[in-house]
Amino acid sequence: MKRDLLTILDLSAEEIHQLLARAEELKQTLRGGVDRLRSVLPGRVLGLIFVKPSTRTRVSFEAAMYRLGGNCIFMTPKETQISRDESISDTAQVLSRYIDILVIRTFAHAEVEELARHATIPVINGLTDSFHPCQVLSDLLTIKEKRGHLDGLQVAWVGDGNNVAHSWINAAARLGFKLSLACPPGYAPDRTILERARSDGKGDIVLTEDPRQAVASADILYTDVWASMGQEDEAEQRRQIFRPYQINANLLAAAPAHALVLHCLPAHRGDEITDEVMDGPQSVVFDQAENRLHLQMALLEWLLAQAHK
Repeated sequence: MKRDLLTILDLSAEEIHQLLARAEELKQTLRGGVDRLRSVLPGRVLGLIFVKPSTRTRVSFEAAMYRLGGNCIFMTPKETQISRDESISDTAQVLSRYIDILVIRTFAHAEVEELARHATIPVINGLTDSFHPCQVLSDLLTIKEKRGHLDGLQVAWVGDGNNVAHSWINAAARLGFKLSLACPPGYAPDRTILERARSDGKGDIVLTEDPRQAVASADILYTDVWASMGQEDEAEQRRQIFRPYQINANLLAAAPAHALVLHCLPAHRGDEITDEVMDGPQSVVFDQAENRLHLQMALLEWLLAQAHK
């Protein structure tokens, strides 16, 4: 049965834990030799349609598919008939005849939903303005790796209530951990997403304007850029508004001594995070980036297996 990953709510808590466990296995196997995984997805083809630019999402998915023995086709709108107004539904139906699985990275989440509706192959959201599920799943892998478990987890989000924050909200709803979001007035997460998570989920989701309050008992301090793609014209205004939400040594000192710092990258050093913190002993930012590869391998394997059940 075809399954898609458009948001974390497409997965059950049990499925999330299964993906994380499999990602850990694949990571260990890969460390034993680069050729040990090539029999997992031989001959399978991954398509990637990227409207937005990317480093980690593109490279981790392409590397994941190659590591597992498959191949990739990368497309931008200019290289397809989408640039000449071919409908998303027609594109989805055609690509479903050529490839086995598809990742799309774009602006409007509705485009990903429409593509998934018409595709007969699994569709993965590689990022939209609303959600970034693959990022947060790999973040959970990093946290589990560092802490040994996700039990009793407390995460503090500091900054803009953006697409990554929305995926953290969905993750808290599914897995039942505590999430405190510290955002400036007017920059909180989407109320509909927040209220749905609070009513349907089992997490403890708290919204505040005080970053010190958010990090006071947190195991994880998490931040992202203050101006996302498409918001470049707002960058200077946001820099002034978000300055009190910088993760720096003073804010880190307000958190428990065992707290770890995560950033989904790319980072604007000196804005949302300082060099001192990002390069410091509590930062796991680059381990976090590496785990995009291992989670992507597990996700590709799982979705393709579901499609053939």
